[in-house]
Amino acid sequence: MGFRGGLGVVVVLAIVILVVVGFLQSRGSDSEGPGGSGAVSAEPPGEPAPDPLAGIAVVERRTKVPGYDRGDFGPAWADDTDAPLGHNGCDTRNDILERDLVDRVNFDIWRCPWAVRSGTLHDPYSGAVIAFQHGEDTSSAVQIDHIVSLALAWDMGANTWTPERRARFANDPANLIAVAGEANFAKASHTPASWMPPNEAFRCDYAHRFTSVLREYGLPIDRASAEALRGALRAC
Repeated sequence: MGFRGGLGVVVVLAIVILVVVGFLQSRGSDSEGPGGSGAVSAEPPGEPAPDPLAGIAVVERRTKVPGYDRGDFGPAWADDTDAPLGHNGCDTRNDILERDLVDRVNFDIWRCPWAVRSGTLHDPYSGAVIAFQHGEDTSSAVQIDHIVSLALAWDMGANTWTPERRARFANDPANLIAVAGEANFAKASHTPASWMPPNEAFRCDYAHRFTSVLREYGLPIDRASAEALRGALRAC
């Protein structure tokens, strides 16, 4: 074979090698995927976030049940052995004032050794600071709110409860909070879908307390309120 013939063979072999190498590189590049790691790997999808309302039944809407009366939940602010705090000489209102107010001045009245004569409330609903003074014309500045209102509880199932269970619900400290009188009136028996505390910093705590009471007493909630509560809890 002449020089030119041998050179031609070498050139052909070089071209073949280049083609094969290019082909193999292109195959490898295809298998690397966007990450260029050389292997196809798929990360498993993340676990869905747990539902903060797990265990609470959600119904389409609140259905008004006729017949609600405050008296169906027992005497206001009962003090007896069936109340969660037991018989201590103080009604539930004074128990909650003692728990929630600061800078308290106490006095003994109506067999209650720690009735609150005066104190300061940092209202969780509005963020306002309320000076409390016991008296016929002044006590209403601070009121005790049912986080899950009695009227709402009635509509969502408490109408079928025994009187004893309703009385316990009405005096359960977990469902009670001292608030400014104006804030209490504004909330009334609204659901979370139509009312949340104006003080946004308290909405997480409010939603936690609200859902805890629902679970404790097996109460459902309407769909719109469920979404409002989920939003508040996920923003915590």
